[in-house]
Parts: sequence; C-alpha cells; structure tokens
Amino acid sequence: MTVPEYRAYHDEEWGRPVRGDTALFERLSLEGFQSGLSWLTILRKRENFRAAFAGFDASAVAVFGEQDVTRLMADRGIVRNRAKIDAVISNARAMLDCPAH
Repeated sequence: MTVPEYRAYHDEEWGRPVRGDTALFERLSLEGFQSGLSWLTILRKRENFRAAFAGFDASAVAVFGEQDVTRLMADRGIVRNRAKIDAVISNARAMLDCPAH
C-alpha cells in the first residue's frame, strides 16, 4: 500500500465499525458514489463530497431541491452522476423517516 490515502483509510477506518448517523450516512453515500469507480477516486474527493453534501447531515441533505442538484451536477470536485446524487438525497429522506428519528 504505497498510496497515502489508501494507507490512512486502511490503518484508521477499514474493518472498523461505523457509528453515528452522520458517519453511517456518509459511508452509505460514498459507497454509492464508488459504484463502478475506484475507491481511491472517492477517497481523494471525500472532502469535496463533505462540503457539497452539508457534511453528510441527513437533515440538511433531505431538503435539497432542484437548485441543489444543479449545483452538485456542476461541482467538479465530486462525481457528477445524476442518479447517484438523487440517491443520496432520497437516502437522506428515508433515513429521517426511520423510527429512531
């Protein structure tokens, strides 16, 4: 493992439980964006994703509308895939509909 992003992820996160709503929502979202791509691509864009998706605060993302989708589709710092962006917003809404919220 010579790539610093991989090493840090492997040493600090991989194989460890993810706890907390924000952390779980982030992981779910990033895994969705990773589909068909390298995990390294996602790791390198992680901070951009956090900024673009309100720190993965599900309450904030759940109210994203068409203007937000347009903004996200223009954001070169993230993966600009409409279906994946829509999925993150939909998942935020679903998460808030869970009984624990």
